[in-house]
Amino acid sequence: MLNRRTLLAATAASGLAACGRSGPPPDLLRVATTGLPDSLDPARGEFAAAALVYKQIHAGLTEYAPDGSVGPGLAEDWSVDGSGLVWTFRLRERLMWSDGHPLTAEDVAWSARRIVDPTQSFAVLGDFYAVTNARAIHAGEMAPDRLGVTALDDRTVEFRLETPLGLLPTLMREFYPFPRHVIERVGLDWVRPEHIVTAGAYTVTAESQISLDLTRNPNHYAAGTVSIPAIRIDGVREDATRMRLFRAGDYDLADRPPANQIDYWRERLGTQFQSFDAPILRYLKINHARAPLDDVRVRRLLSRAIDRPFLAREFYADTAAPTELVIPGSVITDSEPAPQAGGMSRPLEIRTTTGEGERLAVAIADDWARFGIETELLVSYPTDLYQAVDAGDFDIAIASFNRGLKSDPFFMLDPFAPGGFAANFNWDDPTFAELMAAARRQNDPSARAQLYLAAMDRIHEDMAIIPLLHERAHWLVGPRVGGTRNDIQPMLWRDLELADA
Repeated sequence: MLNRRTLLAATAASGLAACGRSGPPPDLLRVATTGLPDSLDPARGEFAAAALVYKQIHAGLTEYAPDGSVGPGLAEDWSVDGSGLVWTFRLRERLMWSDGHPLTAEDVAWSARRIVDPTQSFAVLGDFYAVTNARAIHAGEMAPDRLGVTALDDRTVEFRLETPLGLLPTLMREFYPFPRHVIERVGLDWVRPEHIVTAGAYTVTAESQISLDLTRNPNHYAAGTVSIPAIRIDGVREDATRMRLFRAGDYDLADRPPANQIDYWRERLGTQFQSFDAPILRYLKINHARAPLDDVRVRRLLSRAIDRPFLAREFYADTAAPTELVIPGSVITDSEPAPQAGGMSRPLEIRTTTGEGERLAVAIADDWARFGIETELLVSYPTDLYQAVDAGDFDIAIASFNRGLKSDPFFMLDPFAPGGFAANFNWDDPTFAELMAAARRQNDPSARAQLYLAAMDRIHEDMAIIPLLHERAHWLVGPRVGGTRNDIQPMLWRDLELADA
């Protein structure tokens, strides 16, 4: 990724290039992101940066509709039987991989077997465990060919479940079939530019440590609606560097301006600075296995003592919404008394990383000090923080997650459910677990929404975590880029346009 050591070289190269041309390539969208995928293989990629690139080069059975909801993808329609245990997906006619090879239901079934095969996949299966035998296969106790996924014919694939999963079509937006005919020939090298074959709107033509080059896939099922011919993605790790290069005209699209410079960039860039409602939660992770944090009264006191409007105003220029709840837009219906001043039996340790997290930790420690609560700040690298939390070696940690375009309440609550990626703080609540399990089984959206609200109430009642803010997503969008919407982040580049493309 680009950092301080490569900034001068990148800026110099940009300046030389500018001297030799009158403007950017007319058919190229230039994107700067915080990082690049650790792998282009969805079965092996683990970095959050991978999800954004996967949306461009891979295709799911279902897709993100332009408004972020669930729409047809490789499958044109789907249905579930009366038991809720058998889902049938009907593929579009004449689907092809980017190399022109037919894409069939058997490719989908083979891909499902690969994603649960522990010798082939690093994927976190989550709700894919609902598929018959998936858990046993992933544990190495059963052969992958015993998975409950079958190609009924060239265009029809059936998923058999052990428990109902009403959200299956939503989850299928990020289940990406693999090109079996390539993987069986070259193995894990299938993601190298000289071998890679994809089904998404774009495919990869070049890769380096700091960039990816994408080209429009002429065999994509909706290729006629994809207007941008080529995309270059640069991984620019430092927020300030990324923003300066955008302002210099080196990029058409860039994500995440520095949180402490939102007002600065918003004022100088005007309409090129765009903010979006997003499923981003900033919260305090509490270790329930450590006294005095194992006492819900202590956790409530800590929560009530935090001045959330100050955090939103001072650190996010009021673009983040103060919250005590997990799901955006939710309202607290109970009434709690103001916290009572009083010391703890020992100082509380707050673990965080440098930058934004450290600034928040200092402000929160100051709030708590007013109520006689002593704190110690421990600032470390992200990997050290994650390892400490996973090992249970923490009191309180500044935490956050960004669910991208996944706006369904499920994706805000599921990280805290048993087995969730954020469920590493020694909280065990059977009622919450059962409510989440019931929501998964529910096919009716309104009934499922009520279960989610009840599950969220359990988090709040027990103060399992301490929510702080619902942040907004910020993107810098250059004047050449069209096709963006006011209500959804520009993460689906197949829907964008270039003024001179």
